[in-house]
Amino acid sequence: MKVNKVLLQAKSYPAPLREIASPPKELYYIGAEPTLWLKRPRVAIVGSRAVTPYGHTITDQLATALAERGITIVSGLALGVDTIAHEAAVRAGGLHIAVLANGLDKIYPANNTQLAKRILESGGALISEYPEGTPSFKQHFVARNRIVAGLADALLITEASEKSGTLHTARFALEQGIDVLVVPGNITSPNSVGCNNLIKSGALPVTSVADILQVLGAGNLTETSYIHKGDNPAEQAILDLLYTGLSDGHELLQKTQLSSDLYSQTLTMLELSGKIRPLGNNHWAPC
Repeated sequence: MKVNKVLLQAKSYPAPLREIASPPKELYYIGAEPTLWLKRPRVAIVGSRAVTPYGHTITDQLATALAERGITIVSGLALGVDTIAHEAAVRAGGLHIAVLANGLDKIYPANNTQLAKRILESGGALISEYPEGTPSFKQHFVARNRIVAGLADALLITEASEKSGTLHTARFALEQGIDVLVVPGNITSPNSVGCNNLIKSGALPVTSVADILQVLGAGNLTETSYIHKGDNPAEQAILDLLYTGLSDGHELLQKTQLSSDLYSQTLTMLELSGKIRPLGNNHWAPC
């Protein structure tokens, strides 16, 4: 697929990345347009590469639960927690973002080449601050983590050892004013020392998806919520906004930039198909 480029000064450049330390002057991406990344709540999920069965289970459960509620998953396509989070998100469908530490003409690690393809096929995006042909130098991985954190509304760490590189991502998130959420681990497990230390330092402990939704202000996305997909771009545009919590019909029309006729027709079809319901006074909600 074509590698696209957006410049820092461009209107389509993701606004949250302008606020991070040393924002990329150029951002390269394949897949979903940057303007789509910001339409839904976003949670970055990171953690140990040497993940334990406990970490695997927790990461899969939380990533699946979030993705099913229309929340975008951001991660780094690394082995371990990153891979588990991406795979869970792809299975659940929706928009998901993988941030690479090298040029997008080559997937690293190579083992995740097929996973990268599935992310794109499910409507997600691969992004990098490095042009095509740039290899994955060691220092790129730490730099990449500031982008992972910067794109998120909250950072979730599901498993991390005492010296895990994940702690760099936590530091970036804290510097950027982003909530750091951490899954507590067994106090006898070396793979949970980093997580438990973060909690002792003030990070928010997470024991269920409800804890994450509360931080995001997305408590209306209950455990029984089902995320509908639109049958066409107009339907998807409206659904994307509704799943962020927007309900006012006038704002929906303005933000979708649809013509009045197409907007009204699309609302009618969404209601008839059981994907949305009227709340009264020109307000709408997903079913």
